[in-house]
Amino acid sequence: MTRETNTEDPTDVGSGARPALSLGTAAARNLSTTTKTPPQMQGITSRWLQRTLPWVEASSGTYRVNRRLTYTLGDGRVTFVSTGREVRVVPQELQELPALRGFDDADVLGALADRFVQREYGPGEVLAEAGSAVDRILLLAHGKAHKLTAGEYGDDAVLGLLADGDHAGSGLLVDQDGTWKFTVKTVTTCTVLELRGDVIEQTAARSEALRAHLDEVRSRPVQSQNKHGEAEIGIHSGHTGEAALGGTFVDYETAPREYELAVAQSVLRVHTRVSDLYSTPMDQTEQQLRLTIEALRERQEHDLINNPDFGLLHNADLSQRIHTRTGPPTPDDLDELLSKRRKTRLFMAHPQAIAAFGRECNRRGVLPETVQVEGVRVTGWRGVPILPNDKIPVTEAGTSSILAMRTGAEDNGVVGLRQTGIPDEYEPGLNVRFMGMDEHAVVSYLVSTYYSAAVLVPDALGVLEHVETTR
Repeated sequence: MTRETNTEDPTDVGSGARPALSLGTAAARNLSTTTKTPPQMQGITSRWLQRTLPWVEASSGTYRVNRRLTYTLGDGRVTFVSTGREVRVVPQELQELPALRGFDDADVLGALADRFVQREYGPGEVLAEAGSAVDRILLLAHGKAHKLTAGEYGDDAVLGLLADGDHAGSGLLVDQDGTWKFTVKTVTTCTVLELRGDVIEQTAARSEALRAHLDEVRSRPVQSQNKHGEAEIGIHSGHTGEAALGGTFVDYETAPREYELAVAQSVLRVHTRVSDLYSTPMDQTEQQLRLTIEALRERQEHDLINNPDFGLLHNADLSQRIHTRTGPPTPDDLDELLSKRRKTRLFMAHPQAIAAFGRECNRRGVLPETVQVEGVRVTGWRGVPILPNDKIPVTEAGTSSILAMRTGAEDNGVVGLRQTGIPDEYEPGLNVRFMGMDEHAVVSYLVSTYYSAAVLVPDALGVLEHVETTR
């Protein structure tokens, strides 16, 4: 049995179909203006960093950060290259060891790099014992290890964590009689490169340049400095009577860091026919400009975090970079990050990292608090908001970073840099300049925004690294 379908026009009275009793919607729309939204853009995010950073005027286009003189501590991390399972330290990276800082003889550094021996250790193995003689330099190529000391009640106290690129025992280069001040014990499976003391002696015996450099390092006077590495200011206290007071002065860095404003630009092109005929009820040029500015602000947010010159991820001091204890971000990790600075104003993390922190809180039966920021309730810890930012990268392995910062120039914190009052300014630090019309009747506008960020003192910014988001 087949069903017949009537394909005739129902308005055709002659066909026998019922005629329409009122005007159809298809015809009615020809006399109506539809209700419409402005153009939408999925790439717009909350851009919390731009909203929370205090912005400082860089009227000259350059911002100089003057600091007290800080001595180079040489606590950098070394870099490795791998071929299959074989790992080798990059020779020039050995200059990150305190005693080799400034020594640039490529042949000698290459000879030292070749003499490192690769070893694999499982979790819980001891690499060095506190009190024993330092007989080798340890370079941690992969994995995590604790620095332990005896606690007051006989248990082990964790002094710190060694992870990818960290080193221990580098004092062996200048002091053959030193002892380990802490125990190094692996937490995970570790790949370690080791260089024995006798190998160092053999290399120094064959290289007059290395021998002279190490002798010069040994003869350097011990610089008086505080725990932050800054030149000490001599102060007398607790004396009585007419004690002789020594003089002092505050030494400054002779070559302070200068930040130049970066720029993000785009050329917006609009055909005159579009702007003339199709700008009711919404101005086409205005909508094109609005979405272009949104894209520039998103790029600005990305650069403030990831730019290799001034981005926050690249400008955190090595002493302010810590690793997670177990992998995922735990309340313990955020507590340690908080303890590295005063007046932490905010955390910033990728949404996946925030979700991972929530799972760790659930596992421990801890309820993270919520904090109100600009009228929005966000996850917080110890009263500090954890703001989401999808510009913080997540690697293919599922690891990310969490930033913690103190903000504001009055607190020696992190500040954003911009210049206002620029020609043809459309928004603070952003201008739109008419570039003319070409022979195709296309009008061009140059849209530019100028920005940067500065960390006034090292402890203003901290980073929790190797945060696992997938476990």
